[in-house]
Amino acid sequence: MFRPLIAHALLRALLATTALVPGAAWSEDVALILGTGAYQSIEPLRGAAAVADAAGGLADLGFEVIAVPNGSTQETSAALRQFTASLPHAERIVVALSGRFATDGLRTWFLSADSTTPGILSLGAGAVPVESLLTILSRAQGRALLLLGTDPDADTVFDPWLREGIGALEVPQGVTVLTGPPGKVAAFMKDELVVPQGDLGALVTRNGDLQVQGFLPPTFRFMPDSPDSELPVAPTEVPVVNPAIERALWEGTVALDTVEAYRTYIARFPTGVHVAEAQAAIRTIQTEPNRQDRLAEESLNLSRDQRREIQQNLTLLEFNTRGIDGIFGSATRSAITNWQQQNGYSQTSYLTAEQISRLDAQAARRSAQIEAEAARQQQIAAAADRAFWDETGAHGDEAGLRAYINRYPDGLFAQTAKRQLETIEANKRQQAQAADRAAWDAARQTDTIRAYRIYLRDFPQGAFAGDAQARIDRLAAQDDNAANLQGAAATEAALGIGQVNLSRIERRLDQLGLEPGTVDGVLDDNSRRALRNYQQDRGLTVSGYLDEQTVVLLFAEAMSGQ
Repeated sequence: MFRPLIAHALLRALLATTALVPGAAWSEDVALILGTGAYQSIEPLRGAAAVADAAGGLADLGFEVIAVPNGSTQETSAALRQFTASLPHAERIVVALSGRFATDGLRTWFLSADSTTPGILSLGAGAVPVESLLTILSRAQGRALLLLGTDPDADTVFDPWLREGIGALEVPQGVTVLTGPPGKVAAFMKDELVVPQGDLGALVTRNGDLQVQGFLPPTFRFMPDSPDSELPVAPTEVPVVNPAIERALWEGTVALDTVEAYRTYIARFPTGVHVAEAQAAIRTIQTEPNRQDRLAEESLNLSRDQRREIQQNLTLLEFNTRGIDGIFGSATRSAITNWQQQNGYSQTSYLTAEQISRLDAQAARRSAQIEAEAARQQQIAAAADRAFWDETGAHGDEAGLRAYINRYPDGLFAQTAKRQLETIEANKRQQAQAADRAAWDAARQTDTIRAYRIYLRDFPQGAFAGDAQARIDRLAAQDDNAANLQGAAATEAALGIGQVNLSRIERRLDQLGLEPGTVDGVLDDNSRRALRNYQQDRGLTVSGYLDEQTVVLLFAEAMSGQ
């Protein structure tokens, strides 16, 4: 049975003899296992610590195993320090976390045994960030495995921003992530993962209890044959090597970064100081999917702004990149893959110069189509607006003016109708009796549905009865729409658009003749009305608030000069 933080001492003793061989170097596999079920302040999780039972099998395969069952914050921190200290010489890396997790939807933390009930701003030192472990694993592409054992029935809400569970992981390229219930993860690690030269893809498929994310080629022999195959063999005769020549060849090999170059180095210096690195590099190259396509895209040296433009074009064509930030994460790569599939290209998720040019042309054409359709819809809407005005408000009577305002609160003649209604109301006030006028003034000052209903109760035939009913209808409609507007406002705030870009948006609305008022980067009532009309013309969700699709269309039109 393995004690916390105790690795395979016997194998270390065997390998220690190679210290006597000048120039000997090799890479060692490393496994970090944190299994926590006996929580002190939050609900325990039965069977979570069983992952530590796999320590023996991993050690038999030559892994340095750092296993901590039910670890406190201090024990977990010590394990993490030992783990990171072992990484510079690691070839394969296995990390297993089994227990309770906390997530805000985008980030995920593993909780140590003495963790108190977490909060979004008070996670404490006992919370291990899963994204940081993924960053570490990304440096061993094709040789990195993360296993997550989590309660499938977890439904605890820690605070309004933090709940129990695992969020949306962005798995780096070349990293494999397996997720399942703690007992299933422990059984897989103990019985199947430790099969020498086992095909990880076939093992996972046959298991059926684990979910897979990230890197998993059709044939993936992750584990070594046996620790003996990893042990360096002392040469019977140590050749004399000129360090300067070896260093120069290694630098050239790294610059070429090809299988042939690394094999040439190994053949020239079979006991060289970089042999293990060369062997690891060969495995990385051979297991990396679409390597040549990645290198071709990297050779384009795309700037951050060029990447933003590509994301904007994809979004305009309805391929969701989940943000326009110039960073090609998993969502952007997925959008590129879907675009390539639709356009008959190999689905590599990496772009060529020809593909970028075609994407740009498609986006420009789509932007022009949207603008043309918006102009057509604007003409149709304006014609309908004008026709309704001619039948209602153009006659100048109160009923017609109110009918127009109810149908077109932001219409072409809305301001005219409002001014005429104000004049009508002022005339009524002059003609109304004192009591009627006082009751109406009180209702107007309170400006609530209840106040207007009291007025109608007391003066059902009053001079302002029509005004009172119209205001009741208006307030009721506002109440019905309040929840939607709150959601739209929250969406706009989450975009984090600065004042400079808000000014650009107002300027574009002004160019379109939508009259947003002063172009000052402050979205006032005039700006909101202009946005509503813009969204209406383009078939977008009409709210008067900015969302990602509205912003993309506005900026795309501005850039294309439409």
